[in-house]
Amino acid sequence: MPDRVTCKLEGLSDLKDALDDLPKATQPNVIKRALNAAADPIQQSAETLAPIMTGKLQRSIIIGTKLSRTQAAQRTKESKIELYVGAGSLAQATLQEFGTVHNRPQPFMRPAWAANSRKALDIIKSQLAEEIDKAAQRLARKAARLLAKGG
Repeated sequence: MPDRVTCKLEGLSDLKDALDDLPKATQPNVIKRALNAAADPIQQSAETLAPIMTGKLQRSIIIGTKLSRTQAAQRTKESKIELYVGAGSLAQATLQEFGTVHNRPQPFMRPAWAANSRKALDIIKSQLAEEIDKAAQRLARKAARLLAKGG
């Protein structure tokens, strides 16, 4: 079974405080948008690096919040909000990435992660700050509208 990679950002206390100031219902969406933006370069790189036979492997590489039933059964959730980049339940992806007894490995996900992990972390920092600011502005506009209506 492939190794799992977990990242933890530290030193973001100002962003965490700003995120905590948002309503609890808003926080997950703000985080998901930032993670989605950070995952995009990894997805694009993986699509570029994936071996091309029919193109099915490349098309299957997505960013998502859900794992296939098989994938979910093989792991435990470690955070309230998790985002995945990969080929979903396409069995061919694992065979290409790690090889078989008869075929050599043709990794595409691990090199995509290695080449873009630092960039992804930088995007999370900047995008999270931007998304928090946007959410706070939306909430302020909503409060102003409610106040103007007399509510």
